Amino acid sequence: MVALVIALALFFDFTNGFHDTANAMATPIATGAIKPKTAVALAAVLNLVGAFLSTEVAKTISGGLIREGTDGIHITPDIIFAGLMGAVLWNMITWLKGLPSSSSHALFGGLIGAAIVGIGIHSINFDTVLIKVILPALFAPLIAGGVAYICTRLAYALTSRHDPETGDKLTQKRGGFRTGQIFTSSLVALAHGTNDAQKTMGIITLVLISAGTQSPGSGPQLWVITACALAIAVGTYAGGWRIIRTMGSGLTEVKPAQGFSAETSTATAILASSHLGFALSTTQVASGSVIGSGLGRKGTSVRWGTAGKIALGWLFTLPASAIVGALTALLVNIGVVGVVIAAVVGTAAVAYMFIASRKSQVGHHNAVEVDEAGRAVRFRKKKKPGKNNRSEGVQR
Repeated sequence: MVALVIALALFFDFTNGFHDTANAMATPIATGAIKPKTAVALAAVLNLVGAFLSTEVAKTISGGLIREGTDGIHITPDIIFAGLMGAVLWNMITWLKGLPSSSSHALFGGLIGAAIVGIGIHSINFDTVLIKVILPALFAPLIAGGVAYICTRLAYALTSRHDPETGDKLTQKRGGFRTGQIFTSSLVALAHGTNDAQKTMGIITLVLISAGTQSPGSGPQLWVITACALAIAVGTYAGGWRIIRTMGSGLTEVKPAQGFSAETSTATAILASSHLGFALSTTQVASGSVIGSGLGRKGTSVRWGTAGKIALGWLFTLPASAIVGALTALLVNIGVVGVVIAAVVGTAAVAYMFIASRKSQVGHHNAVEVDEAGRAVRFRKKKKPGKNNRSEGVQR
């Protein structure tokens, strides 16, 4: 059972990777700062690195959300399996619909629902849920959006003030923001690894504690950190193009200065939350930043219909995954037969959604329509002497 839960946890980590690739790479792809395939490869590497930089969030999951240990409630691997099933199915549903929902809240909801049904409501540490889950979910997107709005306004104000030339000249002047996006989007991917990969580490650590193979209150072991880092990196490389399309062009038309501002705001919020051990939803922060940057640029508009659908997805994430986790917990409480039924039904549901996604494929070729002004940043090689062309490094 422990092996089954660990395998499911790593699959959840994989879905988290492709579900949240858009958080870092949707805006630089939309502005043409980075080519799509290059973007997801870069995000995968940086997610892998980021996963090794912090374990504070993992400790929140393993020792804070659900009471465990000699003085608390001993959660069982069966209950954790049920919670993970709720999280995985919700991730797959929202991915199929292209909705950038929170993998974090899906995980929390699934665990809470399964623990309430399998053990009792007293097994939930509601202080931790409120302080490190609910409150960050409410305030982080608003703060990130506000910061992105201010940064976008400043970016346009400063470049306009120092460049009174024609519109074309102004666009070329602001092209430097595209180069900057390579670094800011990379920072978001690194920050994502420091936060989201930790959640699966916390789950596996919780399983090991519940099975009596690890002492309560201890952090994740090195093999757990390595396995989770690899799982989220591979998932990130898979792309998650449906959600990239929504984040890159579904919320607002993104220009380089906006993308730079949104990514800076997102990275700052995620890194701060990882340091404090807040299990933040990186998807909510990234969405809030994109909306804030859209409001900050004159002449653009936010597609509030799409934003409303995303917000509705956020609202239903916790309760929906909690319901699935609770129903799965009812099954696993039957015994081995119930676990087998839950595993078979869950696998069939995942397979069905994957097959359904093939009917309307979204990939690097059609995920985001890059703006005409947007081109991937390239530097031409120097030409040999004697040619008519100048030896120059041209930044597009």
